[in-house]
Amino acid sequence: MLREVDDLDQPAAAPVAPESGRPASVFERTLDRLAVSPYPRAILLYLVIRTASVQLLDLLASRRGETLTDRLTAWDGQWYLRLAVHGYADLPGTLDAARQPYSDAPMAFFPLYPKFVEAVMWLGLDVVTAALTVSVLSGLVLACGLIRIGRVVSPERGDRTGLLLVALWAGAPMAIVFSMAYTEAVFCAFAVWALVGVLERRWLTAGLCAFGAGLSRSTAVVLVAVVVVAALIAAFRRAGERGWALTGALIAPLGVAGYLGFVAYRTGSWTGWQDIELRGWNTEFDFGAETWDSVLSRLTGDESVFSTLTVLFLLGAVALAVVAACIRVPWPLMLYGVGVLVLAIGTRGLPDAKLRFILPAFPVLVPIAIGLAKRRTVTAVVAAAAWVVLGAWFSAHALTAWQYAI
Repeated sequence: MLREVDDLDQPAAAPVAPESGRPASVFERTLDRLAVSPYPRAILLYLVIRTASVQLLDLLASRRGETLTDRLTAWDGQWYLRLAVHGYADLPGTLDAARQPYSDAPMAFFPLYPKFVEAVMWLGLDVVTAALTVSVLSGLVLACGLIRIGRVVSPERGDRTGLLLVALWAGAPMAIVFSMAYTEAVFCAFAVWALVGVLERRWLTAGLCAFGAGLSRSTAVVLVAVVVVAALIAAFRRAGERGWALTGALIAPLGVAGYLGFVAYRTGSWTGWQDIELRGWNTEFDFGAETWDSVLSRLTGDESVFSTLTVLFLLGAVALAVVAACIRVPWPLMLYGVGVLVLAIGTRGLPDAKLRFILPAFPVLVPIAIGLAKRRTVTAVVAAAAWVVLGAWFSAHALTAWQYAI
């Protein structure tokens, strides 16, 4: 039941070319399959939504005398660009939250994304173009993975649900980071395919993708936990899968554990990475105390509309997680989505950036995608389009007028 077979994996009888009567060539058969495959549609849909969002950002930025490139490489993006060019050892001018010299600060940023950027630069691209290229290509990979997720959560309307998931995620508030020099697109691409591997019991895929996610963002601890637990359950219940499941469980934690271990060695502290986050960004896990205070103050005080919307979206994500549990979304998706929400909500520091931190929790959007997939096409399209417009405005406003939500 959990193993959904991709239509491209199905053996197909050789069709006959309609005009000549001869068997169709491999090229012709490939074109026929692509014509009915949802993957090109997912890629096109993702590109259209992300392009429209970037164009709106360009419009709002130009009205304030800012350039699109500056907005797409702002804040942490500058760290990643410098890491791609200089590496960790030679990064100049690093400061902590108190604006004091802090040579360990670069190690707060995980290495895989800047390494991808560095690799693309070998093609002759400048660092900014390379960084944005990596983000765009990663987004296409995650869009294709959502099709597979849609087939698992909604077997009767799988591709339709998957395409709606693409639209909802690509157009979500703060989804602009998928088009920036940030790690979200890379991490989410690995996360989606790791979960595909779990749901389809492809344990080597799940383990390798969790490994890659672990070299991308600290959020991978949640993904790794899901992959390891699911793999161990499979190894216990299904003797035929035991070898691959145990291999996946062994590989999955090596990325995040390896990097955190490297930072611990470099800093001389077992909590080296957490220490850097605290000193450099005033960020630590406080079990949601700061988030709770922020929610109360913004809902009861004289806050901006943007701040209030941030809180409402955050509360909406929690409510959707409850709905997802009620409709019995597969437990690996639920455990991952709830884990990301708990990690984001329970961490102190940067309260306005919470929406960006919960973006990887895509399973909370599954109930909306399933619900819209059951509606008439016009209804689904209008609802998804309204969501995309709201998300595009929110993202563009966050990077121009507000500038605290990233």
